[in-house]
Amino acid sequence: MNHLAAYETLGFFGRDPWWLVLLKAVFVFAFLVGTVLIAIVWERKVVAWMQLRIGPNRHGPWGLLQSLADGIKLALKEDLVVTGADKVVYILAPIVCAIPAFMAFAVIPFGPAGDEISIFGTRTPMQLTDFPVALLYILATASIGIYGIVLAGWSSGSTYPLLGGIRSAAQMVSYEIAMGLSFAAVFIYSGSMSTSEIVASQQPTWFAVLLPVSFIVYVIAMVGETNRAPFDLPEAEGELVGGFNTEYSSLKFAMFMLAEYVNMVTVSAVASTLFLGGWRAPWPVSVFWEGANHGWWPMLWITLKIQLLLFFFIWLRGTLPRLRYDQFMKLGWKVLIPVSLVWLVMVASVRALRNEGYGFGEVVLYVGAPIGALLLLALLRDVLRRKAEPDGEDGSPANGGAFDPMAGGYPVPPLPGQQLPPVPRRRSRAPQLQDALNGANHSEGS
Repeated sequence: MNHLAAYETLGFFGRDPWWLVLLKAVFVFAFLVGTVLIAIVWERKVVAWMQLRIGPNRHGPWGLLQSLADGIKLALKEDLVVTGADKVVYILAPIVCAIPAFMAFAVIPFGPAGDEISIFGTRTPMQLTDFPVALLYILATASIGIYGIVLAGWSSGSTYPLLGGIRSAAQMVSYEIAMGLSFAAVFIYSGSMSTSEIVASQQPTWFAVLLPVSFIVYVIAMVGETNRAPFDLPEAEGELVGGFNTEYSSLKFAMFMLAEYVNMVTVSAVASTLFLGGWRAPWPVSVFWEGANHGWWPMLWITLKIQLLLFFFIWLRGTLPRLRYDQFMKLGWKVLIPVSLVWLVMVASVRALRNEGYGFGEVVLYVGAPIGALLLLALLRDVLRRKAEPDGEDGSPANGGAFDPMAGGYPVPPLPGQQLPPVPRRRSRAPQLQDALNGANHSEGS
């Protein structure tokens, strides 16, 4: 029945005339660009408020035209091309980075698929397109954008942009695995990869409530995917002088900035679609107002959810410091991916048992007991391992090890639990100076 319902929902797409498809595509582009302009001003205002500053207040009323002024400034700046750069790839990289960010938004539903609105007399769904593997399309287009960053770092002909591009590639691979695993739990519950069908299956309960671990993993992964603080390691100006876009200026730099903010809007829209009910109105509104999910109103609800998640991005930037790179990769490979795998197995087991007709108590017993036993064994293993390693090799003072920051030939910062050896200091010269001064006074008195 779920497959039949999915085919029926997808049957609403592919019927629009060419002019309506073009109009929808222009609307998606204008929506993304307009949201980016608002997000830039909003970010600067919110961060200024958090830091007890005024923020933009010169261009337009209350500084609302600041992002437009920034765009004009970037367009009028001198467009430099590095002498040692691969010029074709150097110019192509910002385009490769920006276009996939817009493409991923094509399958985001702004409303129900059942021909709810009329545009110039033509009934049409509030979505550009949809197909059975729409979420795989989002993952594919999101993965293409990394090529623009890598090519930008390589084509600049400089060491630090190349390091920033390589960092970004490793970062994308690490966090896209966890993101894909969080998607898989949604596939199991909804029975579809179509975005419109996933939103339709979140009735009456959103997947953020049914799948809280998947939602948390996705939120962390989407911050790492967009290179935003505290995960903005490819642009770590303290160590990479700006990262992969160091050698870019004018409109090419503006395209990188535009791609970052468009990606923020896209991942926020995906989070709203998969976990927050998509275009559906929040719980209190949907109960007291029957028409909240009909007509043009669904566009308002998904826009508000996107803005709420954009505020979450801004809040993180104004609150958390940047992570160290080894901490960042450890979070992706040793925390998010194992947690996602265990959660996915648990979700699949629960769904299989529920489909077989088992009760809630039996499902908790059959699924929760093995997981609890595994967690208990892991805890005992960690405790026994710590007791069995009094002379560990991690260099921590608790284990009796000595940390040598120059052991590899170059200075290395200490890891958590390690301490630098005391710095040798020369003997104070204060007594010598005092003796010299006393000797001079005696000589004058004599």
